[in-house]
Amino acid sequence: MKIPRRQFLSFAAVAAALPAVSRLARGDAYPSRPVRIIVGFPAASGPDIVARLIAQPLSERLRQQFTVEDRPGAGSSIAAQDVVSAPADGYMLLMATAANTINTTLYPNLSFDFERDIAPVAVINGAPFLLIVNPSVPAKTIPEFISYAKASPGKINLASPGIGTTPHLCYELLKMMTGIDLVHVPYRASFMSDLIGGQVQCAFSTVPQSIEYVRSGKLRALAVTSAVRVETLPDVPPVGQSVPGYEADSWFGIVAPKGTSPAIVNTLNVEINAIVADPKMKVQLVGLGVPPLSKSPAEFGKLIAEYTEKWAKVIKFAGIKLG
Repeated sequence: MKIPRRQFLSFAAVAAALPAVSRLARGDAYPSRPVRIIVGFPAASGPDIVARLIAQPLSERLRQQFTVEDRPGAGSSIAAQDVVSAPADGYMLLMATAANTINTTLYPNLSFDFERDIAPVAVINGAPFLLIVNPSVPAKTIPEFISYAKASPGKINLASPGIGTTPHLCYELLKMMTGIDLVHVPYRASFMSDLIGGQVQCAFSTVPQSIEYVRSGKLRALAVTSAVRVETLPDVPPVGQSVPGYEADSWFGIVAPKGTSPAIVNTLNVEINAIVADPKMKVQLVGLGVPPLSKSPAEFGKLIAEYTEKWAKVIKFAGIKLG
């Protein structure tokens, strides 16, 4: 069959354009260049460690480099500011934690609203805390500790990484629910040596920070702040077992700037959930004392809203102000 010259030329033009269209489509596929994960805490912190654990398999699965950058300061608010101000193209992400929801109330003059100005992507893990005490403290259970604290109001020193940090608020929530009165001692650096030495008597600490001291007997773990026990310390009960309704764990997860394409958010959510579900990754996370979690972006958004509301109540009840 003979094709008219005009039709032939039209077919030829379309055929010639196909490689260019294909290249364009490939260029538009996400990610087409390296992606940065910003962490608002120092190197070797829990969020930094988990971000690097996730970055490597993300790089392998999506065939682009995922790099981790630490930008500590103001409880992760500096890092969050950088990310919410970035283009909503999926190439700058934030390793968010419950601290970001606390900061919404703790720093009233922030130039952004964390809940409003981010796109939730994926939760990676829970991050429970341990209530740990120096062995000189006679209490071995939460009821005994509460009784001991009430019998010695204002005489027991509680260390924390700083005013308004999640460990500090773990105590304020316990105070709100039980009426105990401890002396809060905020530290700029690690408080572990003072806790082991007995200069301070108790603290809420992350599991990775304190587990070896607990195992060696240098410190005693009374309870975990999550609703369930942690696998690495199965004999340590939840605070909520003795104080019904108490739950004060944290979480780590990835968020992007508001307006990021749902397709990009979904791609990252699917890949991160797959990584977290991998048995080898589960072993690593559980070994760090941070149990793996998986949620849809919508479920993660609901979690962020719940934590923002919960910690706002605790901060206002305790009258915590910075500066």
